[in-house]
Amino acid sequence: MASNKPKLEGKVAIITGGASGIGETTTRLFAAHGASVVIADINDSLGHLVAASISPHGRCSFIHCDVRNELHLAAAVDHAITTYGRLDIMFSNAGIAGPITGILDLDPACLDHTLAVHVRGTALAIKHAGRAMVAAGTRGSIICHASVSGIQGGFAPVAYMTAKHAVLGLVKEAAAELGGKGVRVNCVSPYLVATPLVCGVPGMDVAKVEKLLCKGAILKGTVLRADDVATAVLFLASDDAAFISGHNLVIDGGVTVVNTTLPKLVEGIYDLA
Repeated sequence: MASNKPKLEGKVAIITGGASGIGETTTRLFAAHGASVVIADINDSLGHLVAASISPHGRCSFIHCDVRNELHLAAAVDHAITTYGRLDIMFSNAGIAGPITGILDLDPACLDHTLAVHVRGTALAIKHAGRAMVAAGTRGSIICHASVSGIQGGFAPVAYMTAKHAVLGLVKEAAAELGGKGVRVNCVSPYLVATPLVCGVPGMDVAKVEKLLCKGAILKGTVLRADDVATAVLFLASDDAAFISGHNLVIDGGVTVVNTTLPKLVEGIYDLA
């Protein structure tokens, strides 16, 4: 039976990239469920704006954070503990699209930048949140933003694909290491969502992204939106998922369980008949 009881009452969370897109939606959902939330983002003006809009209804603050910088992530964790007294949840969400090129045209500098944000940033978020949780004896929850691009090929350009495959490996190893300390580590892997990040790709907007999403979707009659991802993150952050760790929660309407080449093969056979 569904309950209206807040799922994160008294909890403290950090959300990297929490000023827009899935991060902002998750920030607002966490606050609505009773959490105090630290938005850690590079977008100062937007971060302060979101925090101020939430503060009348729940505790929320902003700290500038470039996830490539270890000192920034350490400061975000310190800020959460100093301001709110503890840290229970880390949602490592910050990300970039990376270069829109294939392997033959890949710029090594662009690859390094993409990996620094997604892989280094995720590793450092796990490191510093995990340290704080272990030191305090907190049975914390760390959730990382992975992607269907980390499950199989063909979903995104090579730099992004590479980074998201690495995030899955990080989550598995971190879950293995931190489980003995009572800290859970999981990730979410959404399909395409019309976030500012995706819509920022040249030639894309919300309508085009959602049309593309519907065309490639297996589950028809609905469109994946930021709210759906935020709800999945809330589940993993909450005590509802108390015995779930090392899990990749795929939010794709079944896309990754289907071999998309098979229908094309069948169509080809019928065409030849």
